[in-house]
Amino acid sequence: MRVLVIDPDDGTAEPLVCRLVRNGHQVRRARTGRAALEQWEQAEVVLLDLELPDLDGLRVCAEIRARGSTPLITFTSRDTEMDRVLSLRSGADDCLVKPYGFRELIARMNAVARRVTPGGDPAGVSCGALRLDPGARTAWVGDLPLELTRKEFDILLLLASAPETVVSRRDLIARVWTDEWAISTRTVDTHVSALRAKLGDGWIVTVRGVGYRLEDAAPTHAGTGGPDTT
Repeated sequence: MRVLVIDPDDGTAEPLVCRLVRNGHQVRRARTGRAALEQWEQAEVVLLDLELPDLDGLRVCAEIRARGSTPLITFTSRDTEMDRVLSLRSGADDCLVKPYGFRELIARMNAVARRVTPGGDPAGVSCGALRLDPGARTAWVGDLPLELTRKEFDILLLLASAPETVVSRRDLIARVWTDEWAISTRTVDTHVSALRAKLGDGWIVTVRGVGYRLEDAAPTHAGTGGPDTT
């Protein structure tokens, strides 16, 4: 995997680069926000420390996200909910608080990479009349576009990546919500209910006590896909 590490601190960046290389990744490093904005397009995953010497890290995050869908993980030294929320609102796929475990970082890198190109298929995901484009984050049932929130799209993408397979609520929390420790299964159920209203009946099946699975439903069952107002 091609990884861009954006970190001005040699003390943290150099050991990280070395460990990533030893784990088989191709790694480049940028020390400033401006350098990062010139190099990120060559990467498959971007690791961004928010404390940069020239530009605000959140601004760099937002600019990268505005230009593409490359998986992006931010690092912050402040363990506050607001830092994580601001990162996610700026377009980060995940946020880690320093110090973090290297194995956790690798797991999160793999998770966000799958979220963008599940199964390694950048062309899209389909199940019957349902089609999703992870790069553009668009979805259709037949010719009808679906207006989905970010979480709804991520849930549907996970389910569609393994149709007819049960995905547990805990797995949905771990892969869709960064702060999974603060999310209840009730939150998952609420999002799935909203998603069903847009898809129509027959697509998402509840497996009681476990989670959900996606099934191919007739396109005539699809909802109107009205815009979300939340």
